Amino acid sequence: MDIVGRGYGPVSGLVAPGRVAAYVAATGDDADRWRDQAPPSLAGALLFEVAPMFLADPDVVPHTTTVVHADQTFSWHRPIPIGAAYEVEGSVARVRERSGTFWVTFESTVTMAGSVAIESTSTFLLSDAALAAPADEEAEPTLTARAESGFSASRLDLVSYAAASGDVNPIHWDHDSAVAAGLPGVIVHGLLTNAWIIRHVIAATEGGHPLAALKTRFRSPIRPAQQVDISGDPESVSVECQGVVAATASATLT
Repeated sequence: MDIVGRGYGPVSGLVAPGRVAAYVAATGDDADRWRDQAPPSLAGALLFEVAPMFLADPDVVPHTTTVVHADQTFSWHRPIPIGAAYEVEGSVARVRERSGTFWVTFESTVTMAGSVAIESTSTFLLSDAALAAPADEEAEPTLTARAESGFSASRLDLVSYAAASGDVNPIHWDHDSAVAAGLPGVIVHGLLTNAWIIRHVIAATEGGHPLAALKTRFRSPIRPAQQVDISGDPESVSVECQGVVAATASATLT
């Protein structure tokens, strides 16, 4: 794919109260805390103002049978006030090809009031075929099934998150699409997992701008209704599911 340097956007919008409320509900965050500011994890939804444009690019579409989020970095330079106007732009910084899979580095910037508010760097794995080692197909849990402790998302929760975030990749809600990508069934969004990590690392903080940076590596898929346990200090976070490390992260608080 000859797309390095290609840009997407800008897209303009408002951090509307209803949108923030829907996002907070979809991620299980604290509605009382986020009345004047949006949670830092809303950066994921702002990223998906432009990421779908990239994935819909005619030069990219032939390689989107499988789209998987591998790594994600966010930097926050200021709070995200509810009611604020923003502009998002994205661009392809790097493309590597390995055994038929493209590793695409996608960068985006959110600008508010004339200055950069959020920067992000995403690594997406794209392929026109299934993953190299397809998993055995599994039956899906019932629509509302959720683990009783830890973090967990039902299949209905994944639909709610897709609506709130704009991340409508079908591997998160359509069984056949997930299996075609080599997965056992639908999986939890990487950026929903990221939102859970953010909840963990800022749990003991106060205020609307608790987080300066977060780098996450997604290592293993999480299925709906599975219990997810998140542990560790902000500098070294581990996300475990079914005895497997599903993600690791490192955060810098403000």
